[in-house]
Amino acid sequence: MEDKVTVKQISLRWGLIVGLIFIVYGLILQFLNLDMKTMQYLGYLNYVILIVVFVMAHKAFKEGGDGFMTMGQGIGIGTLIAIISSVISSVFSYLYIKLIDDSMLGKIKDAQIAELEKRGMDDAQIEQAMEIAGKFTSAEAILVMGIVGLVFFGFILALIVSLFTKKSNPALEA
Repeated sequence: MEDKVTVKQISLRWGLIVGLIFIVYGLILQFLNLDMKTMQYLGYLNYVILIVVFVMAHKAFKEGGDGFMTMGQGIGIGTLIAIISSVISSVFSYLYIKLIDDSMLGKIKDAQIAELEKRGMDDAQIEQAMEIAGKFTSAEAILVMGIVGLVFFGFILALIVSLFTKKSNPALEA
């Protein structure tokens, strides 16, 4: 008799895969040397990747088990995938910025200044705003916000995807 797959096994496998996908995708975006607005829009593709992976992981869970998956198991799988992949990709980004190339921080700062100028702020206002924004554009802040943001949105996406991929066991509902 084969053992059924667990939430933890599926989450670990798919979380590692997504973490690596995020790293490769992030490096591609970095090497394309795109402007920050374009990079921001292309960054939303990470959420599409998560949705696709959640569906695939839920399918693998059902196929590797008894064919069923509760809403809670689906949310658990998705949230764990988001946690694992966000830690992997965010730690990589942190190390990349700290040890290899911190030019992304300069791009972020330049984009913020351009946006503030577009809003009609004078130099003193821009300097004050950039002093505050500087606390959020360090490698450390990007590490923390990357993990927290992806886990939060990963949970929301896991909840939504699980609504469609859950499959209740009718024997347990009687």
